[in-house]
Amino acid sequence: MILPTVRASFSRRDVLHLAHLLGHGDEEIQRGAERRLDEEGADALLDDPRVLNALLTDPDAAAPTNLVFYVLVRHALLEVGLRDRATADYVASLLVAFGRAGRAYRLSETTTDEYHYLVDMVARLATADRHEAFLLRSHLGNYSLWLSGLFPDYLEARSRRKGAPSIGYYERMGSTGYHLAARSPEAASFGVERVLAEVGDHFRGVRAALNLVSDRYLCPRGGDPVNRLLREVVTRAGEP
Repeated sequence: MILPTVRASFSRRDVLHLAHLLGHGDEEIQRGAERRLDEEGADALLDDPRVLNALLTDPDAAAPTNLVFYVLVRHALLEVGLRDRATADYVASLLVAFGRAGRAYRLSETTTDEYHYLVDMVARLATADRHEAFLLRSHLGNYSLWLSGLFPDYLEARSRRKGAPSIGYYERMGSTGYHLAARSPEAASFGVERVLAEVGDHFRGVRAALNLVSDRYLCPRGGDPVNRLLREVVTRAGEP
């Protein structure tokens, strides 16, 4: 399963590197950034929009992948009005985990069965024990967010050409999966009941934030610009 562990993986050296990037050769600016780090904590730098710009443009940037993904997700979520840091941590952890070959199709690192369709996860719930049911429900949310967040143009193309489900379907299924998983005893035992409920409550906003990450940084030249405009209209209109 996915746990929100990315933020805890940052070392002081990693965050000091951000102060170095902010300074960009200006020792006074760098010292000011280091003071902010000491006085306000790492979030003072992680939330600074100049850090995002530096990570993307400075040739000296050498931050670990986990940190880059967190900053991308955090600032995209802030842009759509979602300020909860635990949500950013969870979503960044999801992207890092699902970036490994085949992981997006499996319930956990230790399971081998693969699920490529939401309907197969739902069908499996009929015979799953309590623990597997928790993994299936949380994965229903995770996989729905992964697909609708990072590959929206692919989903829309399939919907138009083959009559496959629309993004709205993934939003409904993903939100439901997260809410059901959040209510289980397993979620409480792992300490993720609040963050699962939060992502479920704001699934559409989180999905829209990941669309920004995908459109701007992961697939900046791919997809149909008309589809992107339509997605924004649907998101703002609150299509059910």
